[in-house]
This record gives sequence, structure tokens and C-alpha cells, in this order.
Amino acid sequence: MGLIEVIAHHGYAVTAIVLFLACAGVPLPVSITLLAAGAASHHGLQLSVLLPLACGAAIAGDTLLYFGGRYTGWWLLAVMCRLSLDPEGCIFRSADYFYKRGAKTLLVAKFIPGLGAMAAPLAGSLNMRFWRFLRLDALGAVFYCAAWTMAGYVFSRFLREIAEALAQAGHAVLILVLLLSIGYAVGFLAFTIRARRYRAIEKISAANLHERLQLLTPDRLVVIADVRSHGYYDPGMKRIKNSIRVEPNRLKEEVVALREFMAPECEIYLYCSCLRDTTSVRVAYMLQQEDCKVQVIKGGMKAWIKAGGELELVPEGDVRHLPQFD
Repeated sequence: MGLIEVIAHHGYAVTAIVLFLACAGVPLPVSITLLAAGAASHHGLQLSVLLPLACGAAIAGDTLLYFGGRYTGWWLLAVMCRLSLDPEGCIFRSADYFYKRGAKTLLVAKFIPGLGAMAAPLAGSLNMRFWRFLRLDALGAVFYCAAWTMAGYVFSRFLREIAEALAQAGHAVLILVLLLSIGYAVGFLAFTIRARRYRAIEKISAANLHERLQLLTPDRLVVIADVRSHGYYDPGMKRIKNSIRVEPNRLKEEVVALREFMAPECEIYLYCSCLRDTTSVRVAYMLQQEDCKVQVIKGGMKAWIKAGGELELVPEGDVRHLPQFD
């Protein structure tokens, strides 16, 4: 039984569950489900019931992520991007799109790969008022669900022919899926091998660094660099006291600015808020290519706070100005 037949028999429940889970962050094929639901409307489903149900499920999933972003800030975004090969870039690109286009991003977010899942928690993290979020998100959900469902309805015959052709070419499809899986595995292996060069990067525990700083003499030059992306900043965010800013998304320019600290006797320590200190390690590797003595603070900000290290507010000039939604 094909997807269209499954939707025809259990259409309302399947469509609602897939839409809710997908909008709540589970990677499921929403557009394919809506296409199949539209095609199945020729065989028992009623569009007058299907569309409101799909939109309601999508809005419910988005609302869940909105409040998740509202109360956890950038933590939820980091969790959602964890499966990405570049978690920081995943967050930064989505946030940057929101920064440039503002609240109206919600109207088209679901049509843009990657941004659809991130838009709702971003709106919550950026403190958009709930009723404004709900209004714009609902319009975006209606546009998205209506577009794919009507496309499935109009091209129902064409979709059935494709499904039958795929069923007849089962072996060819299986080979294609296998080749794609192998390609992904090769790409992941290449990424892993490339990441091995970072193993030589030295790390220091936050507790050891805290003790070391207490014993330093005034003539010893020590630099602590904050390499978190601007996208991670919430209003009122803090950083390690007396640390400097190094923007990880424009490292070449930052290296030029850091050259004054690159004397052999200078010690540079980096920290971020990424899983496995990803950004700190990447920046440290680049600085090492410039003959700079650098170490990564293992565990980043969380470890520093746990070790009892001093903090200060991030200076206004280093904070990415958030869009004004209200």
C-alpha cells in the first residue's frame, strides 16, 4: 500500500501527527505528506477538514517550540542543530535571516529548508510577543499547508503515476538510496578525518586556569578570548571577566587584529558555548598556524562558572542588536 493509500485510509490522523511532530522539531517529510493528503482527497478525504486540521497541528508544534525558545534561549537552538556538521553555522544562518527580515520571516519560513524548524524557537528567543507570533505563524502555516495540499490535489494523477513507477522500479530506487547513503557516509568520514587535525589542540580545565590566573605576575601577558558567535547573545549575557571578543565567522580579519598578542611569551585561552568546544578548537587551530601559543578552556563558559570564575556583562558594542518586533 502506497503513501497515498495510507493517507486515504488514515489521512486525518497521519497528517495531523506528521505536521505536529515536524513543526515540533522531528525531521519528517511534511511536504510529501501534504502532497499525498491532497492527492488522497480524491478518494474520501475532505479538504474542508484536512486543511484546518493540518494548519492547527502545525501551529501547535510551532507554539511548543516558541515557548521552548522563550524559556531556554539559545540552548534549544543548539540542541536542534546538534545533528548538523556545523552546529554554530546552523544557528547563525537562521538567526541572521531573522535579523535581516524581522518578524515577517514567519510568513515564508516553512518554505525555506532549515529555517522552517528554527523560526519558531528563534521568535521565542528574541522575545516576540506571543500573539504577534501566533498571528504571523498561523498565516505562514495556512500558506504552506494550502500550497502543498492543493498541489497534491491538482496533480493527483501525476503523483499516482510517479508512485506506480517507483514501485515498479523498486530495485533502482533501492540502489539510488544506497548510493546516497554511501555518499553521505563518505562525506561524514571526510569530515571526521579533517577534524582529526584538531586533536593536537591543547585544552585546560577551567579550574586549573582559574588557579593559574591567581598566581600570575603582572609582567605575564595573558589573553582570554570569547569566540562565541554573535548569534548566541541574549540581552544581558555575560562573559569571562576581562576577556576580549574574537568573531569566529570572520577569522581572517580577527587574526590580523590579534597579531599584537602573538608574541611567544603571550598565552591565549579560548572559550565558547558549543558542544565539544567545537568553535574554540577551530579558532585555536587557525591561531596555531600563526605560531600563536593557544589553549582551549575545556567546557567553556559552563565550566568557568562552575569553577567560580568571575564574569562581566558583554559590552554593548559586542552584542548583536536584535530586531524590534513591537
